[in-house]
Amino acid sequence: MAERTIQVGDKVPHATVMVATANGPEKADAAELMGAGRVAFFAVPGAFTPTCSAKHLPGFVEHAGGLRAKNIDKIVCLSVNDAFVMQAWGEAQNAGEDVTMVADGNGELAKAMGLEMDATGFGMGLRSQRFSGVAENGVVTHLFVEAPGAFEVSSAEYMLANI
Repeated sequence: MAERTIQVGDKVPHATVMVATANGPEKADAAELMGAGRVAFFAVPGAFTPTCSAKHLPGFVEHAGGLRAKNIDKIVCLSVNDAFVMQAWGEAQNAGEDVTMVADGNGELAKAMGLEMDATGFGMGLRSQRFSGVAENGVVTHLFVEAPGAFEVSSAEYMLANI
């Protein structure tokens, strides 16, 4: 568990994640994945869950062009799910090349960022809180963390208006 929650000005931590690719899951280091250029990232409690599937991921797919217009080089979707689930969810949501689907299967990145949550009461184990942000060359420049149960500040629309 992280000693504190990641803050603006901190570097994206090193953590092993899996990227869903056409060739199957590929291991990556989160700090390297989000370490070059201007990267918009967002995390959801779970793929295929209601708010995540109806609003969160679709918003970033829909607004990918608008984010690129604000000099975002890459959009990364994070979830404590396995890479196969993330790949299937990306396909189901037509994420295509616009959003890189990243599996934080063991919650290593969520823990390293201090943004994990205990969802055992819902039968989901340890998951990531809902949040979004921007990293420039691996340094967090914007961070929007939701209150429990909320979906307001981590949306693509909010990010577009605040970066």
